[in-house]
Parts: sequence; structure tokens; C-alpha cells
Amino acid sequence: MNIQDIKNRFGIIGSSPLLERAIDIAVQVSPTDLSVLITGESGTGKEVFPKIIHQLSARKHGPYIAVNCGAIPETLLESEFFGYEKGAFTGAVQTTKGLFTQAHEGTIFLDEIGNMPLSIQAKILRVLQERQFYPVGSKKPIEVDVRVIAATNKDIKKEVAEGRFREDLFYRVYVIPINLPPLRERKEDIFPLAEYFVKKFSQQMRKEVKGLTPQAIQKLMLHNWPGNVRELENAIERIVALKDG
Repeated sequence: MNIQDIKNRFGIIGSSPLLERAIDIAVQVSPTDLSVLITGESGTGKEVFPKIIHQLSARKHGPYIAVNCGAIPETLLESEFFGYEKGAFTGAVQTTKGLFTQAHEGTIFLDEIGNMPLSIQAKILRVLQERQFYPVGSKKPIEVDVRVIAATNKDIKKEVAEGRFREDLFYRVYVIPINLPPLRERKEDIFPLAEYFVKKFSQQMRKEVKGLTPQAIQKLMLHNWPGNVRELENAIERIVALKDG
């Protein structure tokens, strides 16, 4: 499957060399079981690449579990990841499988792993090293066969240097790095992305929007897009929604 086929299948818009290089790495690493760390600013599309890797791997018929590490309260992280036994804590009325057990023989995507507390990082490291873990309240280990893909919008090497991310875990997840470029570094993709979003939101809102004027295109190209593709999408959606006639 070539890069254009991948872009068509997963809805990726753009042809910049930096973007296509990232896609090429994802395709090459897919058949392996190596851990992958996807880096890039917010809004660059990091959540798409784990799906590419999973769908092109031998695990494609297994589960794909995505979890936002920054969205789960720290007090619940251990039980969410590893599950718990009935009676392990107040409210544990039944034995419950954790995310790693649910992902057995598949892929788990740890989004925003840079937000994970150090206490949980140590337990994630154990899973990667030993392929087993203990559910909360259990003395019996559970063995799992899981491929781990992680992503972060932080400078993870800086996080390691400043003691906020474990160095040993970093080397476990940083086997294959994939960096997604910000939109300001792939400006040739702004116009096709904008056209795509105009068509998408025009159809959704049942509006007759033929396209972008040269002046509009110029303004889009001059903007720095700190929010990247997500910011561009939101801007076009807002413009289409407010357009009258």
C-alpha cells in the first residue's frame, strides 16, 4: 500500500515531504511489534497515526484501545489501566478488567503520555518489561500481549531531563519516534485542507459555498496556525456557519 492509498484510507490531507515522511515511517513500522512514540503539537493529527499502525499490523483483528492519559484523574489511573478485584476499595462491587487486559492481543494507544504521573509511569514500565501486572487488590499477576503506541505534545526529552518523566520508560516507548510537523512548516497543505473543510461543512450545513477567494487564501497562508489543523478546521467551520448568501 503506497502513501496515497494510506492518505485516502485514513482521510489524511496534504502532500508535504514532512507529512509523507511520517506516514512512510508508520507504514514501515506497522508489521513489527516495536513501541512507537508520536510527537507533535496539539492539533497536528497524532491520533490518526496509531490507527494506521494498528490497521496495517498483524494485530488488526485484535482490539484497539485509545486512552487519554490526561483525562483520567490520577486517583483512578491505576484501576483504569490494570483493573481491580471486587472489594479492592470502596465502590468496587465487582471484579473489573482494566484497559491493558481489554487490549490483549491488540494495541493500546496512550495519548498524552507526558501527562502521566510518575507513580503510574513505574507501573506502565513494568508492563512493557515483563508483560504482566497486578490488578488493584489482587496478588495474582495477569499476563498480556499488547503493543504500546504513545503520543505527546510535550518536549519529552526535556521532561526527562527535568525529572517529570522516567528515563527508563522514555527509552521503552521511544524505540520508533514519529514527529508530526506543525501546519506552519507544511504551508503547502493549508489550501487543500481549507478546501476540504469548506466542502465538508458546506455539505453538513446545506450551504452553497463555492470556494475561497484569493484574498481569503492569502490570509490563511499568512496566519501562523498555533492550533494547527484543528484550528484551521474550526476557523473554516465558523466561517461557513456565519456566511450569508
